[in-house]
Amino acid sequence: MFDNLTAMITERLGPAGPLMLVAGLALLLILSTVPLLLRQKPDPMDKLAKSGRARIDAETKAILRDTRRNAKLNKYAQYLEPKSAEELGQMRLKLLQAGYRTPDSVRLYYLAQMVLGLGLLAAGTAYYVMFKDGPDATMQTKLMYIVGPGAVGYLAPKYWITKRVEERKKQIEEGFPDALDMILVCVEAGQSLDQSIVRVSKELRASYPALADEFEIISHEMRAGKDKSNVLNDMGERCGVQDVSSFVTVLNQAANFGTSIADALRIYASEMRDKRVMRAEEKANKLPTKMTLTTMMLTVPPLLIILVGPSVVSISELGNLAVK
Repeated sequence: MFDNLTAMITERLGPAGPLMLVAGLALLLILSTVPLLLRQKPDPMDKLAKSGRARIDAETKAILRDTRRNAKLNKYAQYLEPKSAEELGQMRLKLLQAGYRTPDSVRLYYLAQMVLGLGLLAAGTAYYVMFKDGPDATMQTKLMYIVGPGAVGYLAPKYWITKRVEERKKQIEEGFPDALDMILVCVEAGQSLDQSIVRVSKELRASYPALADEFEIISHEMRAGKDKSNVLNDMGERCGVQDVSSFVTVLNQAANFGTSIADALRIYASEMRDKRVMRAEEKANKLPTKMTLTTMMLTVPPLLIILVGPSVVSISELGNLAVK
């Protein structure tokens, strides 16, 4: 019976008939769930907030949805957020390291994955049906043109965030020695650490905007009354750079033991300058190795043509004369 049904579908719709039928059923199921999503009941967290309950049990705290965020996205929060608090925290930290600090950043990230994945999957299916479908089409071709774009769309946001994190860490790492020198100058001039951070955040805006953003966040949190050690620890976690984490440790130890912040900054700034010189020397030592392959590809073939070309022409002419 199943073979007869498959043969009938193939006869009417062509070789890709079963695939088109499955895709149509999937689209029908997706469209049928939209009214259910629109009619879903209000979030239980809204009822708890209105009732004014002060004590919320551990099971309710496990609910990750936050109704203070975007109202449109809040309807689909259970589909656009991880189910565990640990996974949510890791994703939020990664987005912070990439420079995305909006309350809806996690939801927008998962929304982008879903929209791009389904959109490119539908586009790939349409392209395959219109242009590539035929009796000679193999399963590998179907997967490449249908599943391939969907996988690319699903993984594209993750790749983008990873690249953003790497670029931002590199920018912070390159600008941190200069920032330390500027903080040291401000502190030795008589300004407090808070005032120095505010001044440095303004001065670094043109050269290193990522590092300037971090210093600006520190200044705002300190003005709001947050504990200085917690503010610095949060900065080290957001940046994800070892130099910044060491700088936070130095400042916390100087505050705990009552030593001079200027002396600690002077020593650590000197170490950062030495480390920057060492990094530059390391890059310079790697340059000849990287240039070897390029030099061989761009220099050896033209040299061979110049040296061997005339001999090849002469040999071919002598061969023609001998034949005549």
